[in-house]
Amino acid sequence: MPRAKEQIPIFILGGLLIVYGLIVQTGALLPTMKYLHTHKSMDLQVTLSFIIGAIALFGALVNSFKEPGDSLFDRFFLQPVGGIVMILIMAMAIRWYLEPLVKIMSKALLPVLGFKIYKVLNLNYVVLGILAGVLLTNTYGIPKFAASGVKCARFVLKMGVIMLGARYSLAELAKLGVYSVWLIGFFVLGTVFLVLWLGYLFKQPKSMTGVLSAGMGVCGVSATVAVAPVVKAKSTEMAYTIGTILSFGIICMFIFPTIGKMVDMNPVQFGAWAGTGILNSAQVAAAALAFNAVDIKTLKVAEIFNITRVLFLPIIVLVLAAWFGKESGQKLSFKTVVIDKFPIFILGFLLLFAMSSLGLFSPPSHYKGKFIDVSYNDRTQITSEEWDTLDKAMKEGKFSELNADQMAAVENLIEQRQIAGDYKDRNNKKEFDRVGRARMVQLESVLAAVKAKQITLPKDVKSAIKHAVKQVHKKSKTVVTLTDCMIWFFAFGLIGLGMQITKKSITQAGGWPIVIGGISGVTKAVLSFLVVLWLVKDVVLH
Repeated sequence: MPRAKEQIPIFILGGLLIVYGLIVQTGALLPTMKYLHTHKSMDLQVTLSFIIGAIALFGALVNSFKEPGDSLFDRFFLQPVGGIVMILIMAMAIRWYLEPLVKIMSKALLPVLGFKIYKVLNLNYVVLGILAGVLLTNTYGIPKFAASGVKCARFVLKMGVIMLGARYSLAELAKLGVYSVWLIGFFVLGTVFLVLWLGYLFKQPKSMTGVLSAGMGVCGVSATVAVAPVVKAKSTEMAYTIGTILSFGIICMFIFPTIGKMVDMNPVQFGAWAGTGILNSAQVAAAALAFNAVDIKTLKVAEIFNITRVLFLPIIVLVLAAWFGKESGQKLSFKTVVIDKFPIFILGFLLLFAMSSLGLFSPPSHYKGKFIDVSYNDRTQITSEEWDTLDKAMKEGKFSELNADQMAAVENLIEQRQIAGDYKDRNNKKEFDRVGRARMVQLESVLAAVKAKQITLPKDVKSAIKHAVKQVHKKSKTVVTLTDCMIWFFAFGLIGLGMQITKKSITQAGGWPIVIGGISGVTKAVLSFLVVLWLVKDVVLH
């Protein structure tokens, strides 16, 4: 049976998954999982292993006896099943083993390097997945049984982009301050159009300049992934864009704090500059902390500007969709852009974004499904043990280094056993929420002061305060579920795209993405530096 022989690799993969699921179920790998901090996903690992393993065995069995056909069942399941299973196994290995190991090694190297290489190089499942795909295709090659499944990568990636829409809210923009919206809006759009112009000047493919403009203008990897299908970018073009963004960000992470100190920028100015000029979120945070590890204002302002830039993603998607349609020689109208030629998956992204903005998943002011809830209820209380710890520490004078506002917040935390407004104002929701949030900010400043070694608190006291702050930072279960789906879609899609990046395609791409990215990045960094010094003063942005 020649067809049965071809299915042997899929039978083996399916069997290995079932065996792995059984081993995890026994708890034999629990010590390893705890070391890797993946033990909370133990049930998910068992479930996915059994489901994917069963699918692999079923698909291989049917393929062994059924003649090849052209039905939907053949095209969307039987033909790609081998590749789908192989990529899913790689995604599981990266999510549950490789990424945690990289994090652990990064922390171990912290005393030597002075920074976490995992965060600086953004070595998460996205980059690791692409690298894994590139390594496989350029060494062993894509196995014959998996070739059809690899072609599913772009479709799966589009599903991930749809899920991405649920993480952002239009209402969040209104809360981020006039400076951040106008500055970021100007530089996001300016950078996008500058890259498009440079691409035209250097005669680069429209797909390359389109995806690079989004990556350099908006928010790096997320924007690259979201826009790539819109402008029909190749996997090599995505890889070059991500590489350019990360490389430029690493350089900026070291240069920005040095320049900021040389010109005596205040915390708000540097935070605004870093949040505008650096794309990767981890690199923005690293630069802000390198400039000022004591005053939390620097980091807070940098993240405000960073978040604002991310929230421009839906606008840029629409702009680039219209631009690509025009550059492709189409006569543009609302019908051609939105109805006929506009990618359906982006409509799905915008639909989830609109639903999120209307507050259907969580309060409309949320960002990535996270919001603050200082309402008075039993679920947000600290434990009895934590209350005893704080009460004892107060009586023993452990909080003597706190300022008056910080002390008042801690005293109220002990009195109410949670972060909330004044109980007497509970019917006045606006005032109750304002007071509760103000107390949360003070407690966060206590934790920041401890981290910066400005003050000293016992470990259990710090832990109790940290838990109290964590209790009021809520996550929408719906958005968390959609985000989990998005992560797996991206993991699958980017591994598959990585498998399409060959040595030949890399050589053909040349170094133009780096040149264009460098010019646009430096231009934005310099201009934003001048504008920030001119416009932004030492004020608190709300």
